[in-house]
Amino acid sequence: MLKHILTMMTVAVICTAPAKAADPVAVDLELAFVVDASGSIDAEETMLQRQGYADALVHPKVLRAISGGFKQSIAVAYIEFAGLECVRVSIPWMRIGSAAEARAFGNKVLALPMDDCWGGNAVGDALMLGIQSIETNNFEGTRRVIDISGDGPNTMGTPASAARDLAVSRRITINALVIDRPEMPDLDQYFKEVVIGGRRSFMLKVEDRKSFAQGILKKLILEIADRDPDDQKAALNRR
Repeated sequence: MLKHILTMMTVAVICTAPAKAADPVAVDLELAFVVDASGSIDAEETMLQRQGYADALVHPKVLRAISGGFKQSIAVAYIEFAGLECVRVSIPWMRIGSAAEARAFGNKVLALPMDDCWGGNAVGDALMLGIQSIETNNFEGTRRVIDISGDGPNTMGTPASAARDLAVSRRITINALVIDRPEMPDLDQYFKEVVIGGRRSFMLKVEDRKSFAQGILKKLILEIADRDPDDQKAALNRR
């Protein structure tokens, strides 16, 4: 019952949120990074994640994918989450249409403070914040995507499936990058069934956080170039 009430309250907030600006900036893609920063991740692992995003954004293949779009630009925001008290937009929306702009966003990611976020995994609420952030930013993308990464299931707050369903109804795709944990052998299946959704949605799994950078690079190329996940290898080999 409590979960249902929380879900309805969150949906109500999103439905009554301010609309986009009258003259939003047109981009090819609105991309919200929603990143796990819960207690299962130490400071070193957090920096590995952040470095992975910063490096991927300035990778030549990612920049080439951005420049290959009709508007030759994307808009990105960075959200970190843990428990219900630690779900926040860490870096507001920025346009990326050049290497310099990509580097500037990456530097902001690397400069984020290390917050002590504990108390579980509010995956659903993090997705809800991603939806609200996309719905109220000053950009208008041909496509809208939430890119979530995590190493555990939803443990509190809004059910992840409810957030997923709302995102799909708002023309927002949710993709996932799952960090493998031996004690959770079915985590990738959970994300497939409960978290991802929408047009060309997909889930990638990495074995550990040290291989996170390669995983996010693959994911970014697919998302920005709007490729089918089955074309993953072709996207990475593109010259």
